[in-house]
Amino acid sequence: MSTLYLPLSSTSDPRCIWVRICGQYSPHPRPAVQEVETGPRGLPLPCLLSPSTGSVWGAWAVSYMLAPEALSGGGDPRAFSLIKQWVNYAESDLLPAAYGVDHKQTKERSYTELQKILDVLEGHLKVRTYLVGERLSLADIAVSCCLIHPFSTVISPSLKQSLPNVTRWFLTCVNQPQFKEILGEVKPSGGGPRNEEKAPAVTSNTPAVNGPPKTAAQLKKESKKKEKLEKFQQKQEKLKGQQTDKKPKVEKKEKKELGVIVYDVPTPAGEKKDISGPMPDSYSPQYVEAAWYPWWEKEGFFKPEYGKLSQAVQEAFIRLHEAGIIYRSKRLVNWSCTLNSAISDIEVDKKELTGRTLLPVPGYKEGVEFGVLVSFAYKVQDSGEEVVVATTRVETMLGDTAVAVHPQDQRYQHLRGKSVVHPFSSRLLPIVFDEFVDTSFGTGAVKITPAHDQTDYEVGMRHSLDFINIMDDNGLLVNVPEPFLGMKRFEARKAVLQALKDKGLFKDIKDNPMVVPVCSRSKDIVEPLLKPQWYVRCDEMGKRAADAVRNGQLSIKPDFHNKTWFNWMDNIRDWCISRQLWWGHRIPAYFVTINDPSVPPGEDTDGKYWISGRSEEEVRAKAAKQFNVAPEKVSLKQDEDVLDTWFSSGIFPFSIFGWPNETEDLKVFYPGTLLETGHDILFFWVARMVMLGLTLTGKLPFKEVYLHAIVRDAHGRKMSKSLGNVIDPLDVIKGITLQGLHAQLLDSNLDPAEMERAKDGQKADYPSGIPECGTDALRFALCAYTSQGRDINLDVNRILGYRHFCNKLWNATKFAMRGLGDTYTPPPSSLPCGQESLVDLWILSRLSLAVDLCGTGFQNYDFPGITTAVYNFWLYDLCDVYLECLKPVFSGIDEIAIAVARNTLYTCLDTGLRLLSPFMPFLTEELYQRLPRRFSETFPSIAVTPYPEASQFHWRDEEIEKKMELVLLIVKSIRSLRADYNLTKTKADCYVKCQDAETKSVIVAYTSYITVLSSTRSLIILEPADPTPEGSAVNTASDKATVFMVLKGLIDLEKELSKLQVKKAELSRQVEKLRERVGGADYRSKVPPAVQQQDSEKMKQFETEYQKVEEAISSFQKMV
Repeated sequence: MSTLYLPLSSTSDPRCIWVRICGQYSPHPRPAVQEVETGPRGLPLPCLLSPSTGSVWGAWAVSYMLAPEALSGGGDPRAFSLIKQWVNYAESDLLPAAYGVDHKQTKERSYTELQKILDVLEGHLKVRTYLVGERLSLADIAVSCCLIHPFSTVISPSLKQSLPNVTRWFLTCVNQPQFKEILGEVKPSGGGPRNEEKAPAVTSNTPAVNGPPKTAAQLKKESKKKEKLEKFQQKQEKLKGQQTDKKPKVEKKEKKELGVIVYDVPTPAGEKKDISGPMPDSYSPQYVEAAWYPWWEKEGFFKPEYGKLSQAVQEAFIRLHEAGIIYRSKRLVNWSCTLNSAISDIEVDKKELTGRTLLPVPGYKEGVEFGVLVSFAYKVQDSGEEVVVATTRVETMLGDTAVAVHPQDQRYQHLRGKSVVHPFSSRLLPIVFDEFVDTSFGTGAVKITPAHDQTDYEVGMRHSLDFINIMDDNGLLVNVPEPFLGMKRFEARKAVLQALKDKGLFKDIKDNPMVVPVCSRSKDIVEPLLKPQWYVRCDEMGKRAADAVRNGQLSIKPDFHNKTWFNWMDNIRDWCISRQLWWGHRIPAYFVTINDPSVPPGEDTDGKYWISGRSEEEVRAKAAKQFNVAPEKVSLKQDEDVLDTWFSSGIFPFSIFGWPNETEDLKVFYPGTLLETGHDILFFWVARMVMLGLTLTGKLPFKEVYLHAIVRDAHGRKMSKSLGNVIDPLDVIKGITLQGLHAQLLDSNLDPAEMERAKDGQKADYPSGIPECGTDALRFALCAYTSQGRDINLDVNRILGYRHFCNKLWNATKFAMRGLGDTYTPPPSSLPCGQESLVDLWILSRLSLAVDLCGTGFQNYDFPGITTAVYNFWLYDLCDVYLECLKPVFSGIDEIAIAVARNTLYTCLDTGLRLLSPFMPFLTEELYQRLPRRFSETFPSIAVTPYPEASQFHWRDEEIEKKMELVLLIVKSIRSLRADYNLTKTKADCYVKCQDAETKSVIVAYTSYITVLSSTRSLIILEPADPTPEGSAVNTASDKATVFMVLKGLIDLEKELSKLQVKKAELSRQVEKLRERVGGADYRSKVPPAVQQQDSEKMKQFETEYQKVEEAISSFQKMV
């Protein structure tokens, strides 16, 4: 008899609970249960000892052994893998979150984790009864057991209401008889808010679930714990009494921890956001982005309008069909057996292989072999001779209808007019002579399968060969002899190869570099199949599209995409627009059957029998007229296929405005000016819009096309689920933990074999998850990234940097609002009054430059240029310099200076927010609504304010900017000295030695600003001949200004000198060691050039640092 060993705490351990429940399902005699402190023979708990299976330990292994096969997938390998994933996920991710809510240190983080996991489960269970398959499994048992504690304690009723599918599933599980046998009744409690003073806790005396009564050993152990706790409390009370007479310690000020700020003012949907309250202490995307969009939409600031587009799609097809541009033909198409549909050439990925490779194919448990060349022989009819051919798709030989050789190949001249015999069907295959054959490849003989290869199709057409289709839509073999009939295509590959070997016709198999066509959507191997489909003639349309770019009527930016455009348009092939899908615009074409013996029945590919129309009545009338019969003799059957989605997308620029009707919108808004899209759909969409626009309206749909880059991960890799590097924009906006990212993988359709690899990828790229960045920061980052060309290597850390930039803006505006005061009213105009200070004039000049750069950037689609200009103005000009200079002004008593500064500051804020608005609409709206308004401006939203234009801001003063540049160099030099000597919190006396009168006049005029920005106690100007101040450190600001900082009395000179001597000795040792290495006899010949370059750079770095240390030592020795 088996024995199940469990720990003493098994009644409150979810892993032990699910093991017990699995035991209830066991078809075998249930094991005896023993609760012990340690496992037998030191084995980990829980463990199962059985005479038949030996020892098994661990929750997963034990539950798997106890449960019937039905609970672990019923023998289905994929179901088993998915179940195991969920059990591992329950143990590694869900369990820590579910019980972490009881601990003060992890409470908040665990509750957030738990919510995200529940959201994933809610989405997964939305269309499923159970986690895996249609019946309860080990996955449901493990996950539901981990959720018993949170459902019983911390999950509030409101949260349960938002999780109807999880709640339904959980109650279904725990109400199973086998669950009740172990748990009793599990009743979800009302729960409580997560920010209560005390979180519900599971103590050793209060099990998380109703279980069997505790054993004597358990009670004894808990009694000892309780006794220890009481002694500890008594000792603490005694210590507290002893310390009452002592002087209380000064408690350290706790660092204020900022939580997530949310906007909780009730705002009806579509109503304007209430911002009458005080500004929060810091920027929060959740707070800022709340409530604005519904108001914008209601007010019509953004008004998307969608017309009835189906009529336009139908009309476009009919016109093109009647013009002969759309026609029907039976040709080879790219067929996806998984999608059961034709796909366009552009939807086929070309996977390059260097040799034998096993590729995963949907519907096959094992990888399928590609990248090999199989050689086999055909017997010549009535001869002992053989003709050896080679193929990478040996299964297609079942559809061979000829063997081709080159007309000039002397090896086969004697075979003219002869045939070879098919080994499996006894079909005679003629030997044809065709110049397409490469005599140097293989034996110079090529098998021809016209129905399954594009080149063979063309050979078949030239030589009037038979076209034998050996594959149905699902990839099963048809029109072939037994035993191959009905086989799956790649299983037939193995069977044909073996049959050739059995007949002695197999010759060789070897590695062969090749390109495998893969469906970009289903990842299935694309099969060329003969299908009657609808096609669009593209030769003339493609020429017009290419000419439009060549003659400058259409501009594509960046212009390096022109080469791709011409390559496609100049070599364009007819476009297959039939799709065998459930959803789409049904093709408005009908096959006509005439119920009259005088009219012969038509073929599917005979265009005369296909008539398109807007209704059956219209088509019937057209058919009756065309075939000269009465309408009642006409039978119609509409094509069941739908149109390629890019066909309807291709007419979007004019269909949206009511085409084919001559609407007022069409007259006013078509053609457009600019199209912005990704370069990956340049041919998919842009080319089709241009071709169809020119053909159906006679006009280009737009004059310019701006193609943005494609987002990749930080390492430049294409985003892939299997790599775990897919970045969901919502995760960047809202933030997500590493466990949350793992949970998303579980809910995806990722192959279980790739799951761990994907998790490792996520862990490497996002070890702490993805922080909350907000919509504005993400949008700003994407625009700033567009300078990278074809691809954007998206680094989440850079987006986080822009989120910090948002916080800087928030704090700057908050400070500015305090400086403006509650009663401030802006002047009617932004024009300077003439009483501005030097720094006022400087910031207005910088603002004028920013406006000019933004205007130029938008004209040239230079989005990185715009984001850089706005970023630099706000961060480096306004925040770092101007606001700092305003602090003494606002705290002073000069009313005129204060008033002028306020007006200048308001102009900067108002204009700066409008410059930034297209990139950060939420943040700028929030801040704009808090600003007072000029009397003449009544704009309800920043979204509808005029964008600043350079003509309105003509205050650029390059002379004052040049002077301020010198000032900031001096400030930077002083700050550098303070940092070098760790004087960040100490003000020092500084001197500036000027080399000419012009420099001196600038420093004199800007002394007050230098003092404020560099936090110096005093600033004294020296003439060129003046002696260097004693005990001072020196730094060169420019070739005309040198900065000195007095250090005497501020630092311990002897101590600093000693530190520098140690550093000098260490640098000397490193330099000597590197010199020995570089001077070695074999260094130049054996060390790689890249390493030699690194060593050279290291040497320069060491020598530069050594020189600086020597200069510092010399300076300190002079002070001493």
